[in-house]
Amino acid sequence: MKKVISSILFVLVGCFLTAHTFGQGQGVSLNKIIAKVDNYYVLRSDLEEAYQSYVGQNQTPPQKCQLLESLVINKMMLAKAEIDSVVVEEKLVDNELDQRMQYMAQQFGSEKNIVEAYGKSLEMLKSELRQQVKDQKIVQKMQNKITTDVKVTPRDVRKFFDAIPRDSLPYMPAEVEVGQIVRFAKPTKEQKEALRQRLMDLKKRVEAGEDFAKLAKENSEDVGSAEKGGDLGFAKRGMMVAPFEGAALRLKPNELSDVIESDFGLHLIQLLETRGAEYHARHILLRPDYNRLDLAGPTRYLDSLRNLIQIDSLKFDKAAKDFSEDKNTADAGGLLRDPQSGGSRLAMDGTMEYALFQLLDTMQVGSFSKPLPYRTEDGKSAMRVLYFKSKAVPHTADFSKDFEKLQTIVLQNKKNRAIDDWFRKSVADVYITVDPEFHNCRIFGTTQNSAATLGSNE
Repeated sequence: MKKVISSILFVLVGCFLTAHTFGQGQGVSLNKIIAKVDNYYVLRSDLEEAYQSYVGQNQTPPQKCQLLESLVINKMMLAKAEIDSVVVEEKLVDNELDQRMQYMAQQFGSEKNIVEAYGKSLEMLKSELRQQVKDQKIVQKMQNKITTDVKVTPRDVRKFFDAIPRDSLPYMPAEVEVGQIVRFAKPTKEQKEALRQRLMDLKKRVEAGEDFAKLAKENSEDVGSAEKGGDLGFAKRGMMVAPFEGAALRLKPNELSDVIESDFGLHLIQLLETRGAEYHARHILLRPDYNRLDLAGPTRYLDSLRNLIQIDSLKFDKAAKDFSEDKNTADAGGLLRDPQSGGSRLAMDGTMEYALFQLLDTMQVGSFSKPLPYRTEDGKSAMRVLYFKSKAVPHTADFSKDFEKLQTIVLQNKKNRAIDDWFRKSVADVYITVDPEFHNCRIFGTTQNSAATLGSNE
């Protein structure tokens, strides 16, 4: 079998696990163990989820043997990480878990809808998802460790391009450049005051002797830290947002702050201890109900900006830098970035967000959308104006026009080879078995044993 394992691996690690993640409606057969790497298992449901992740993104799925090989390498990385004592910080797992739950809330409309859809509490769903998130973080860390020295030069890209027969050059899909200016919906003074008063009441209760950790678990809307009594662990200076860090560092150990406002909401902070350049704090976070915020203000603001841009009194990129509240795109003049290449050209195909694809299909290059409702990755309500900057028609790959894409391919290929080499060298350190049902799948570097029928590498 031709080896495309690692290229699939990178896709699998980053994919968002869907409803199948929680075992909803799965038959017993889907829970059958089909491969084992030391004490780590691959279930039939894992293979089906990996396959469906491609289908859900309108991509042609690889052969299931190739997917199985990739899943085995994932488990092998976990086994080797355990041997090599490679770990990830719990805080990173918590942050990723929070983002995924927020994403699900956006997809389902609310947390209540998630609970109704799965018939499980949010706490139970998070518990089921947490280990998978942690495993993915460990695999990513192992991948980074293996490929940290992999570099690509322009000469490598040229060599790769020149080696492709002219009649076999890939056909590139239509690509677009899109900019955005984002303005967040702001809570009213009344909404802020209500949250502020709630936190002041909680502060009084702590000062009267109630347990801060208990109150954080019951009230804080920072889901990741709430489960740990609001504990954020040790943080180096510069890690937290400035209002939070400034307030925390002004406190003495065990002292409570006044109510502090940041981009995340309103905080009540307690400093626990300091250690050199690090500090240990916990907090209770309250946030406004983003579904009830008034979008009229951001809409009027963006309408005015759009009018100035359309009459050429203000350039879009300058308006984005000066007025957009989306920090991820403002510094780039509002341009959206391809998450893989980091470039500004986005493939206008099945990988693009469907709502954006539909909108661009109705716009002319050089035009600006009206202010549109927008929900950020962390769940905030906002409005945005989109700028359809450019469109490249589908074309045969060209070295100059498609250098960024070609560079990404070459880099990925080098990383794939590095992981394949690592697998061959490390396979002897673990015990791999595969169910006889998949005897035609060839997990390279393995040997036949009593627990499974394994093919040899060809």
